[in-house]
Amino acid sequence: MKLELPAEKRLVHEIVVPIRWGDMDAMGHVNNTIYFRYMEIARLDWFFGMGLPADPQGEGPVIVNAFCNFIRQFEFPGDVLVRTYVGTMGKTSFDTFHEMLRTDDPATVYANGGATIVWVDFPKQKSVPMSDHARALIEAAGGPPRLTST
Repeated sequence: MKLELPAEKRLVHEIVVPIRWGDMDAMGHVNNTIYFRYMEIARLDWFFGMGLPADPQGEGPVIVNAFCNFIRQFEFPGDVLVRTYVGTMGKTSFDTFHEMLRTDDPATVYANGGATIVWVDFPKQKSVPMSDHARALIEAAGGPPRLTST
């Protein structure tokens, strides 16, 4: 089953992630689990760039589901351009989506996916409404893409 990315989403971040030799499996292509790692790297770079790292003594984001559509295989060597988008925002959660392309083939989406993120009070282990500060940062994201590299 392929899950489609919604048309209504806003680009908030871009990052280039190198394909490492160790990302490949015995079949000579990037292992499926690594695509989730690429999305995680992009999501964390975006959060940290906004000044919203998870605070184990306070509040922060938690992934409650994630998916990936594997469209074409990545192979070493190369670099993956991961574009991060924000979709629907609720009171305690929001959706993120990602497109993964090769920097040397930027017109082709090799994979896409997403995750629902819930804002959590870590000590209480329960979801809470996002703070006004966090919401404002997430809603303001999406100016000119910031291209970074790991």
